[in-house]
Amino acid sequence: MTASLRTAAGGRIDRAKPINFTFDGIAYQGVRGDTLASALLANGVHLIGRSFKYHRPRGIMSAGSEEANAMVTVIRDAGRTTPNLRATQVELYEGLVAISQNRWPSLKFDAGAVNDAMSPFFASGFYYKTFMWPQSFWKTVYEPKIRAAAGFGEAPKVADPDRYLNRYAHCDVLVVGSGPAGLAATIAAAETGASVILVDEQAELGGSLLAETTATIEGRAARDWATDIIMSLALNDRVRLMPRTTAFGWYSDNFVALAERLTDHVAQPEARMPRERLWQVRAKQVVIAAGAIERPLVFPENDRPGIMLADAARTYVNRYGVKPGNRAVVFTACDSAYQAALDLKAAGIDIAVIADIRPDGGALTAAAREAGIRVSLGATLMGTSGRLRVNAVRLGRVGTDGTVRDRETVSCDLVLMSGGWTPTVHLFSQSRGKLRYDEAKQIFVPGFARDEERSAGACRGVFDFGAVINDGFAAGHDAGRDAGFDKGALKTFDVAGETSQEGFYTGALPHDRNANRVKAFVDFQHDVTAKDIKLATREGFRSIEHVKRYTTTGMATDQGKTSNINALAIAAKAIDKKVPQVGLTTFRPPYTPTTFGLFAGTARGDLFDPVRKTAMHEAEVEMGAVFEDVGLWKRAWYYPRTGESMHDAVNRECKTVREKVGMFDASTLGKIEVVGPDAAEFMHRIYVNPFMKLEPGRLRYGIMTRDDGFVYDDGVVGRMAPDRFHVTTTTGGAPRVLSHMEDYLQTEWSDLKVWFTSTTEQWAVIAVQGPHARDVLAPLVEGIDISREGMPHMSVKEGRICGVPTRLFRMSFTGEAGFEVNVPAAYGRAVWQAIHAEVVKYDGCAYGTEAMHVLRAEKGYIIVGQDTDGTLTPDEAGVGWAVGKAKADFVGKRGLMRPDLQDPNRKQFVGLLTVDPGVVLEEGAQITEVAQPAIGEHALGHVTSAYWSANLGRSIALCNLERGRSRYGETVYVPMPGGSIAAKVVDPIFIDKEGARLNG
Repeated sequence: MTASLRTAAGGRIDRAKPINFTFDGIAYQGVRGDTLASALLANGVHLIGRSFKYHRPRGIMSAGSEEANAMVTVIRDAGRTTPNLRATQVELYEGLVAISQNRWPSLKFDAGAVNDAMSPFFASGFYYKTFMWPQSFWKTVYEPKIRAAAGFGEAPKVADPDRYLNRYAHCDVLVVGSGPAGLAATIAAAETGASVILVDEQAELGGSLLAETTATIEGRAARDWATDIIMSLALNDRVRLMPRTTAFGWYSDNFVALAERLTDHVAQPEARMPRERLWQVRAKQVVIAAGAIERPLVFPENDRPGIMLADAARTYVNRYGVKPGNRAVVFTACDSAYQAALDLKAAGIDIAVIADIRPDGGALTAAAREAGIRVSLGATLMGTSGRLRVNAVRLGRVGTDGTVRDRETVSCDLVLMSGGWTPTVHLFSQSRGKLRYDEAKQIFVPGFARDEERSAGACRGVFDFGAVINDGFAAGHDAGRDAGFDKGALKTFDVAGETSQEGFYTGALPHDRNANRVKAFVDFQHDVTAKDIKLATREGFRSIEHVKRYTTTGMATDQGKTSNINALAIAAKAIDKKVPQVGLTTFRPPYTPTTFGLFAGTARGDLFDPVRKTAMHEAEVEMGAVFEDVGLWKRAWYYPRTGESMHDAVNRECKTVREKVGMFDASTLGKIEVVGPDAAEFMHRIYVNPFMKLEPGRLRYGIMTRDDGFVYDDGVVGRMAPDRFHVTTTTGGAPRVLSHMEDYLQTEWSDLKVWFTSTTEQWAVIAVQGPHARDVLAPLVEGIDISREGMPHMSVKEGRICGVPTRLFRMSFTGEAGFEVNVPAAYGRAVWQAIHAEVVKYDGCAYGTEAMHVLRAEKGYIIVGQDTDGTLTPDEAGVGWAVGKAKADFVGKRGLMRPDLQDPNRKQFVGLLTVDPGVVLEEGAQITEVAQPAIGEHALGHVTSAYWSANLGRSIALCNLERGRSRYGETVYVPMPGGSIAAKVVDPIFIDKEGARLNG
């Protein structure tokens, strides 16, 4: 550690606790409480990285998450290598290893810097014009080279070994930001009696108060006041304090995503500890107290190492006890930079000059002069010099006519700049709130709020220190009140000694140099200059969104935090429009870069695609079942016997079900319990079928359509009681059907008294199908008359089987007489084994999903998602009979009335029989009118299901075909690589058209 660059005293660091670290292989030393940025500055290191396009030397510009230059990679091991971290946010720990990025072979000598010399060839949008010829080079030469050069850092090549967790939380009030407004809001909300969560991205709560040295609150130093307030909040059971936590995304209805960093600051974290935790918080009210970001000034060569924001320098001095330089020039349009100059001077830094753009100066101009600091008013900065660090600036004065005169060169190793403050409106914008432009301050501030939110303090354009605290308290009090709490009272705080933040400048500064040649940077990370933005406007781009994409301003990892307002001002001036007419770029989550691990959480490895097994799975394994993956489920595909192939086993299973009896594990079907006084009314609206008159104890095959009238899902519905329905869905459709129901209940029919419970895993389901199905169940069922008369087809009864409760459905998906036995999942295996013992007595067998598909196809039953593709109406899918024609309304009714759905040429669900009965068609194959269609000729439809039917001794197929039902008896063709296959269009029901078997 270079002792001369630490202040003699002060700061919130522990000077007695040294910490060793390396940067680019060189050993340094910092102290506890340092960030990587503050520790490097303390060691005299300003050169941190290279810029994206021109590979220009870059240093530390800020002290927070808005940092655009100081991007580093932190290495723990091969799997724990994290690129693109901001040095300003990396907390120092013993043994930290960091390296710079975007340079080769070294940071000080970077071969890529040749791009800077060739910059006239790399103007914004150059790639749109340069790489046009020869055309073949784009994929083979240009694109690969561009992609190889793109990006910062290098992603790790081995798996991330760390753990990431997820947690849901609710609170009455969520406060984002722990600066003066945030702390005051938290106090007020807690005093109302509300539960409060306070989050801040920094390691220590307090925000700007951590670097405040002049202000007092209630007669006490601001930092001491903050310490006491934080301590009292920590002791409040209704308050949760969350440092190192970024509110990175706002979603519907006050749903805010938080990224909590748990171990990144620990030298040797315990293996059991997660690295990060994703919090998904639903808050009744949200107070955004995210503060404001100091705006850079746009002048020539404003990107050299050693040039930083004025308040950042003040933070390094007052919070970290670091002198970022020895001789500073302060270039400002804002009063706050004067306080920074005064604080730096008090720390022993020579302030060469304060160059104020404003001709009349500001509130602290006199104080600076009294402190012995030279102040130059009406000044501008025309350029800087220094290869790897700034060593001088060229100043001038702007005359009333706009010309620059009285030029001088001032030597320095530090330049502080301040163009005023930009409110942090990212979260507010993500909440779909509308921003308004404050012409007087030339900033965007929150306007109309869509969600239950209020912004407080600097993030809504309130910059006076006392007003910020009082604004925060009022916001917290109002949030608590609107959340339903009425304790506490409004109050104001006695604040003194605050720093003025008046004054601003936006856009490019005047200078006497060739504006077409100098580089005055607007977006530091993407090397976007003022002339690039002007070029975009000359190319015809008028909207800032288009300018953004042409120049890439605001598209880097900082998402334009420091560049947006200046870019807007430059573009607006170039096209002679006001800033609001140019527009504003869209702020999207995440607010700062967020790890993939946080989003993945525990969903990785075996848990990435969890395996779901039915209650009967182990019993089926013992029976020799071969399984297939159906969604997340393991389902028995077929049950081969010794020497059998899959086709042999499936053929045997199909014949056994038709001739004797079979049993099938149907537990994976989705199941939803719909309960409530308005359950029948809800079912009547959500399904195309009529449900109001369905009697308890009866079943109905239900079809669900979307708004557009197309089939969405299907399943059998049982009415268990006047206010209760047992709904089944397709295996893959359960989650979306439940979501579909909830969506309509919550947004369209919120007056209905009904609720839904997913019961898919609560019921084990065993289908027993075939001529002997009743005989198999008779000795096992208790308290239910399962005779043909006592339990007809499509009925349901509750009783017991094998001594356990059951809901017994009399239904079939094979076309044979059948039952579906629903029992609590815990009893599934035992009941399966008991039923199997009876099935064996009738020379029956268990059958799998492949046989199930064949059996249902023989009967012409559709499978939603296989025989439908999201463009078929119920009638076109062959189930138009299910639609309640007399119903006043249902989801999809108006969609079905669309004229285009009445077109007689639309596709319809029909059957196919190949002319050669031994040929099985391929599913998905196209169907044409002629055997040898010309290339590009219109297809009539496609094959949806195709099987060999052992029961029919031939192949069968189902398809969706234009005017299908009017084509019965016609021959169509299925072109294949080996030749076209002829097939006849037939009724999709191949077995038992009259349905006699169902009632057996």
